[in-house]
Amino acid sequence: MTAGPTAARPGAVPPLRDPGPGLIVLDPDQARLFHLLDRLFVEVADQLGAAPVVGPPLLPVADLVRLDYFRNFPHLGVLAARLTPEATAEAAAGADPTALTAVPTGYLLPSATCYGLLTAMTGVRLDASVRLTATGRCFRNEERFEGLRRLWGFHMREILFVGDQDGAAEHLAVSREMILDLANRLGVPVTVEAANDPFYDRTGSRARLAMLDPVKHEFVTVDGTAIASVNRHRNFFGERLGIRVGADNAYSSCTAFGVERWVHAMACAHGSVPAALAVAERASG
Repeated sequence: MTAGPTAARPGAVPPLRDPGPGLIVLDPDQARLFHLLDRLFVEVADQLGAAPVVGPPLLPVADLVRLDYFRNFPHLGVLAARLTPEATAEAAAGADPTALTAVPTGYLLPSATCYGLLTAMTGVRLDASVRLTATGRCFRNEERFEGLRRLWGFHMREILFVGDQDGAAEHLAVSREMILDLANRLGVPVTVEAANDPFYDRTGSRARLAMLDPVKHEFVTVDGTAIASVNRHRNFFGERLGIRVGADNAYSSCTAFGVERWVHAMACAHGSVPAALAVAERASG
């Protein structure tokens, strides 16, 4: 009887080069910590009763216009474009890739995971409240990039609630306590701070209300990194996207974890990635 092939043992991983500003390659220890942390976020989602889904990699610009995205976040959007046939030929001939002509596709790379989940519910009438969870690759045109704290492309785990007003408020209250508990278990000190990050037109009455009653609170580490947030949308998405619960516009709220930022925070809190890994392994055990 011929023995089957033995599994090859992985060799030493060489130093990995980051492709450019705001673009990071996680080494094996960082990658293990990344996946352990996301597993812990999934446990939070499971406790909240959220169903796992996978969101879209692109968002229609037309949908984002309906959501005042380009009024509220004009600096963040990263457009998806196609090279013209002429530009493709020029690239094949070795032309400067930064000078090639591209045409818009009508799509934007997501800057938050929840947008793809909410727009997928456009026109839906719910019989009862729902919770969804997904980890999405997100992109933002930041003014500056800084290690794992501020990236051009990163991963965001979100837990989204869509339903009635009381349920949306309860989702945030429970999420807040669960995030604080998780940060404590992982040995990451955080403070909770109000943030000015509305989901709607800053010039309207809702924006003025948000100044008095913040819609977003961030969980901030000792070096000022916001590693998680709870976000109250009120019924804005329900109105704009026609999402209804019974006869009423749906309320929504979401809980967000910046996965790479948690890797950074854990390494800072415990002095190294291997030490942080040991803590995360105990917490997930």
